Amino acid sequence: MNGCELASFVTWLACVIAKDKTVDELNLLSAIFSQLGDTLDTIATTPSK
Repeated sequence: MNGCELASFVTWLACVIAKDKTVDELNLLSAIFSQLGDTLDTIATTPSK
């Protein structure tokens, strides 16, 4: 998958997830996915034993 295909997929996925959600639900999901991404970045930079 190239960069444009990945960007299109992520946009499509966000639209699917957002369907019929309230603003409060979207804000919560945004915070959850942001924290998930940050945590994955942290794990990726931590040397494994």
